[in-house]
Amino acid sequence: MFNKITSIFKSSKPSPAQLYQEEHQMEHSSVQGYIIEDVVLNEVHAARLELLSNRRVAAFDDLKALYNAAMIINEKIDLEIASGRFNASLGNTEENLQELKRFIGILNGYYRNFMRDQK
Repeated sequence: MFNKITSIFKSSKPSPAQLYQEEHQMEHSSVQGYIIEDVVLNEVHAARLELLSNRRVAAFDDLKALYNAAMIINEKIDLEIASGRFNASLGNTEENLQELKRFIGILNGYYRNFMRDQK
């Protein structure tokens, strides 16, 4: 009986993945997708993501595809910021491109550390 009670309290300790999510204010909704710092990524940045990934990734739901396309996306973001010519049809600014790049980094860190090696 004592072992059962202690196992209940031990299981309430947050996992490393949960700590990562809390640290980065990250959550996942089955309806809205990933939300970081109260920004619903599929609503705010999906069009940018699709264009910057050369149409490889259309939403933030597939972290593996995002991880694989991240190098291309980051290079295109850096190029757009360095040139100062922002895609007006998407409303790109240096601030929202930097935000997108940071969010991709957070999601890639989550995928790399907690999901990549799982089956």
